[in-house]
Amino acid sequence: MVRIIKTSNIPALLCRLAVGLIFLSEGIQKYLFPDSAGTGRFAKIGFSDPSFWAYFTGTFEIICGIFIVIGLFTRLAAIPLLIIMIVAFITTKYPILIDKGFWVMAHEYRTDFAMTLLLIYLLLYGGGNYSIDKKLTDFKK
Repeated sequence: MVRIIKTSNIPALLCRLAVGLIFLSEGIQKYLFPDSAGTGRFAKIGFSDPSFWAYFTGTFEIICGIFIVIGLFTRLAAIPLLIIMIVAFITTKYPILIDKGFWVMAHEYRTDFAMTLLLIYLLLYGGGNYSIDKKLTDFKK
């Protein structure tokens, strides 16, 4: 028996994999490399209690990243990650815009910009047909 995959179902899956795996990786790195990706980075940015905020953020990135990869509570998981992206823009990219101008900020913001748009897509459209969310909603019918 040959199973036909509808290509219209692939975009949400690809978005979920990109967003989920990147956030999962970044969250893990906050624990593995605290000086450069965790507490040290948050201290450099100027957070009070940088250790708390680094691990708090990393934990959300790990949990929400896993949820997005598997497509469980996709829309809900996108919300804290969008908040993380907004805070990241305000604390790291906006100062670059003010100090060095638009083009330097645009270069530094490119990955964050793509991630933010993908999160907005997932928030609006959900995890797609290849997600646990879809299986749960089909199960209820």
